[in-house]
Amino acid sequence: MATVAPTRPDRSGALVETHKSYQPRILFFHFVIAGLLLTLAGGLAYQQLFNTTVYHERERVQNQRRVLVPGPRGNIYDRNNQLLVGNRPRFAVVLYLDELRQEFRHEFIRVRRNYRDTLEQDLPTSAQMEQIARSSVVQRYLDQINALLHRNEKVDTADLMKHFARQLLLPYTLIDDLTSDEYARLIEGLPVRSSLQVYTSSARNYPFGSAASHTLGYVGVDPDVEAENLPGEGLTTFKMKGTIGKDGLEKIFDAQLQGEAGGTIFLVDPAGYRVNPPLQKRLPVQGKNLVTSLDIDLQLAAETAIGDQIGAAVALDVQTGEVLVLASKPDYDLSKFSPHLSHEASADIESRQAWMNRAVAAFHPPGSTFKILTSIAALRAGTITPQSIIADCEGAMKVSGRVFTCDNGDAHHGQLKLPAAIAESCDIYYYTLGLLTSAEVIAAEAHRFHLDQRTGLELPNEPRRMVVPNAAWKERTQSTKWYPGDTANMSIGQGYVLENPLNMACFAASFARDEVFTKPTLIHNSNAPTQHSEKTGLTAAQRAAILQGMEECTIYGTAKYFTTLASLRIPGLRMAAKTGTAQIPGDKNAAWFICFAPIEKPEIAMAIMIESDSGMGRGESFGGGRYGLPVAQAILKKWKEKKDRPPAFVPPKVS
Repeated sequence: MATVAPTRPDRSGALVETHKSYQPRILFFHFVIAGLLLTLAGGLAYQQLFNTTVYHERERVQNQRRVLVPGPRGNIYDRNNQLLVGNRPRFAVVLYLDELRQEFRHEFIRVRRNYRDTLEQDLPTSAQMEQIARSSVVQRYLDQINALLHRNEKVDTADLMKHFARQLLLPYTLIDDLTSDEYARLIEGLPVRSSLQVYTSSARNYPFGSAASHTLGYVGVDPDVEAENLPGEGLTTFKMKGTIGKDGLEKIFDAQLQGEAGGTIFLVDPAGYRVNPPLQKRLPVQGKNLVTSLDIDLQLAAETAIGDQIGAAVALDVQTGEVLVLASKPDYDLSKFSPHLSHEASADIESRQAWMNRAVAAFHPPGSTFKILTSIAALRAGTITPQSIIADCEGAMKVSGRVFTCDNGDAHHGQLKLPAAIAESCDIYYYTLGLLTSAEVIAAEAHRFHLDQRTGLELPNEPRRMVVPNAAWKERTQSTKWYPGDTANMSIGQGYVLENPLNMACFAASFARDEVFTKPTLIHNSNAPTQHSEKTGLTAAQRAAILQGMEECTIYGTAKYFTTLASLRIPGLRMAAKTGTAQIPGDKNAAWFICFAPIEKPEIAMAIMIESDSGMGRGESFGGGRYGLPVAQAILKKWKEKKDRPPAFVPPKVS
């Protein structure tokens, strides 16, 4: 209640009520209202002046979408720039759904009207009628394709609805992986301005089919394509499917081969449909190429020679360690993996046991090829000289009460020196040599040659270690002691010794250089320097004795077919070689063959391993000599042909 001031009489004598010129309570509310208005004005100013970027970003994220398209993978070449893996165009007929908004709307109205005209009680929901309308429109377009291609394809409604919900801005694939004939008919028959288009992507192409399949590897689908330095990371992003390396060189060098994705940023309406033209666009870029050390001509020669047998072949450049051949049989057709491997093809590979890369992952006793290592160990230890006669082979000998035979008991080599023992692969000589030298010395020499280690080749899943046994190893793994019979077996590459063809090829290349280690590589370098490692430590006379034995192996020994059979002879080429035949579990044998050539100045070294049943025949002449030698001969023949071929004429440049 307002305060009433005292009254006083005016001049007329009447009483007049008087008031103060301001009211404190009203003035307080004036300040409160003014403060609220200032706060509101300040808030508006802050939002307009300082928070504009935040709201612009929210608007951008809500109204823009990003579409990523993977770049083609880089090509893979052999050392002579022959294409091993490339890209082929892959055609699909697609439908751009976001261009059909009006058609979907009109069809929805028609469907709804038709249902209402039926006077049924239980009408579909609006969402269900929308699905029916969309499927009907898409089927009409698909029928155009069916008419051109003489097909009878039907729309998968569930798949279509999923595409609407998750990938509206991506083209919807109606028919994938068209043949060249279908592609031609569609290009001719489809209208230029149509929501139906032929979409071109890339798939891996393999000009040589199954050649080097385990080495080259294959790719799989990569749904998570990424694009570096492309704007719009915070936007809702749609991604076309790419590829990723799953095995072989494709996997190890995936980062290099992987193309650079391109992308497009679109403005979309409230329903999520694209508004053309795009705001930004960047084209995809093909990945970097890879030049391998493989020689496809030698690779094909090796694979043809192995044929339907189970086995592997590895050939190396002696000086650089570059892998010229890495063959494994059985193999698989790489084209079956593009665009994807079917269940039938996968089951076929599984049934043939073709997944294994036997050049790297097949471990077997190396047989008599290991005798070269035993010879080196004995010579360096001073156990023998090249002229020593340490045994008289009569076909068998006893070691700790157990009978050990030579060449299955058929051979009677008599008294031999080292070169002849190598050439004729006398087991009695090497049983005796091993026992005189000791398992520990032989194992130490094998370790020096890295025969117990992985090579580090650029392939996935190379096993960690080979097996070079000794007493400590047997105690640790078998919980039993080492016996003289173990040493006898070890000296001829049997028993617990396990090696793969890659390691044995590296051993051959190392010894060819008179060194102990070769690091193999699958990457070609035209200026690669000669590899160097620790010397073998053999004297000139000791090394000459081993080389003599290895060459005589191809003249009168276990690999004599190389010089005695006209079909295997390579005029003008001298080779150092060693055969081997080893027993493997399952009543099977492994036929081995290691060699290098030319013997005067080695350039190529190799190891061949062929698995066969126990009926392959007796002795190494029927094992490594019969099964391994022809594969090596095929590689060497092609190698010499290329080496002797005159260089291609290069016309002089005209200034």
